[in-house]
Amino acid sequence: MEIDKTKPVLVTGATGYVAGWLVKRLLEEGLTVHAAVRNPNDEKKLAHLNTLAAASPGKIVYFAADLLKDGSYSKAMQGCELVYHTASPFTSIVKDPQRDLIDPALLGTENVLKSAMETSSVKRVVVTSSCAAIYSDAIDCVNAPGGVLTEEIWNTNSSLRHQPYSYSKTLAERKAWDMAGSQKQWDLVTINPSLVMGPALNASNVTSESFTILKQIGDGTLKFGAPEMGIGIVDVRDVAEAHFKAGFTPKAKGRYITSAHNTNLFEISQTLVPKFGDKYPLPKSKAPKWLLMLVGPIINKNLSREFIRKNVGIPFKADNSKIKKELGMGFRPLQGTMEDSFQSLIDAKLIQF
Repeated sequence: MEIDKTKPVLVTGATGYVAGWLVKRLLEEGLTVHAAVRNPNDEKKLAHLNTLAAASPGKIVYFAADLLKDGSYSKAMQGCELVYHTASPFTSIVKDPQRDLIDPALLGTENVLKSAMETSSVKRVVVTSSCAAIYSDAIDCVNAPGGVLTEEIWNTNSSLRHQPYSYSKTLAERKAWDMAGSQKQWDLVTINPSLVMGPALNASNVTSESFTILKQIGDGTLKFGAPEMGIGIVDVRDVAEAHFKAGFTPKAKGRYITSAHNTNLFEISQTLVPKFGDKYPLPKSKAPKWLLMLVGPIINKNLSREFIRKNVGIPFKADNSKIKKELGMGFRPLQGTMEDSFQSLIDAKLIQF
């Protein structure tokens, strides 16, 4: 599917953490970006995007849109051959999982793709999904064929009660594939990142869930020990590049695991020690699993015994060979990604020395 670069490209949730870097990449390519945002008049929230546009050959046009408002993306989609749907909630502070996670992810995806079906110019839709739509807990990697996650696997172990964020991503991506299969006008590609780290283009994005985890590593919360919790990490700049390639590589198809490093929470904390260890209370050792089972649920309600049992001391393994082979993706080293992420927290004054 060849995309005409003289036509505008739609990015939903354009002020988001990943979306900002994608918008930057598109503008540098000289493209016109239709940026769908909640409030096109919020100059403070759009300042970083306007700065990017001013320094790039491309241009940006804003459109008001809401995930839960039917048809609100139709105007922004006019004339676009390529649609990037990046808008979706990512948070662990959830009072009502159905309202806060499932509805925006599922109904938002349905809303955007319905508009794509009604917009004759659209040729390709790239949806930002997640490795969370492939697995629920690190134990799922161990139980996967060959002990490694691939694009063929779907998350079947999350629910409204357990890992509701993963559940929301799974439902949304399944809905996207169902809708894509019901028509022949456009093709669908999904990008499935693991935990996204790296610098924020906008200080308000330092509130992303990724930074919440990183803050606990740097502010002393975990100074007596970080859990050896199996996770995948990928740099936000690489995720943006993966989206760009997925949009403009004609032969791109299906799902793409976008994860650079199979690692764990303790290991990523140690990448920060050489540069920041003398100034910040970084973890010095691994937190024993038995201790976490004891105190985890008291410290943080998300650290349930079930979560600890299924994630701590269990390796995460994902196979990223498909995106390397088909889209020619390369990935940044872990240490640089983590140092840049931590520096973003310092710059935003969210970690004090």
